[in-house]
Amino acid sequence: MSLAGDAVVAIWNGIAPEGRDAFYDWHVHEHMPERVGIPGFLRGRRYIAEWGSPEFFTLYEAASIEVLSGQDYRNRLDHPTPWTLSTVPDFRDVSRAIQRVRHSSGPGMGGHLLTLRLEADESDGFFAATARDILAPLMATRGVCGVHLCQTDVWASSVETAEKKAREGGTGMPGWTLMVETARKEVAESVGETLLTEAALRACGSAGADTAGLYRLEYVRTKSSTTA
Repeated sequence: MSLAGDAVVAIWNGIAPEGRDAFYDWHVHEHMPERVGIPGFLRGRRYIAEWGSPEFFTLYEAASIEVLSGQDYRNRLDHPTPWTLSTVPDFRDVSRAIQRVRHSSGPGMGGHLLTLRLEADESDGFFAATARDILAPLMATRGVCGVHLCQTDVWASSVETAEKKAREGGTGMPGWTLMVETARKEVAESVGETLLTEAALRACGSAGADTAGLYRLEYVRTKSSTTA
């Protein structure tokens, strides 16, 4: 299925072992309901790594980039709850990006998600070549449920907030995210090995290190599942 909106927040993070149980409780019972309750936020998903690092990937789908750079979301980031302030110091190896959806297609949501964090020196050329040479073949592959390519809004992603300051260490920010959804793990691994090779990505204009991870869906939170 196509992504629910025109923008996303993509977050990769690990968790210190001593904070793992608290992270699960907080994420399910406070954080995801809070985020999806923000006007314009449409759906949240959390995944756990089958392989790759860091361990968790969370995706929030929003109606527009204006929602993600707007005051309602900023208010939450600048006024984190006590539970948030006690949990986020246990985050490790964090990458986060507010991104515009440049391409999204597919018939349904898959239980496995292959994510690639990419960089490109020339955005328009990279997008055109990737759409032609990678996204189209991916969608023609049997077993692929969805294909999404998102580009980071650097200004929106770089804003310093109270929640960001509460995390330990720096926060990475990929230029692009390529996501492939599949029902079966082996399909995701196969397309990674055949269609998403380093050579194929370089030929489209990818630059720098490409970081891949295969994630399994753990939890989905929708607007209809939030409480007042």
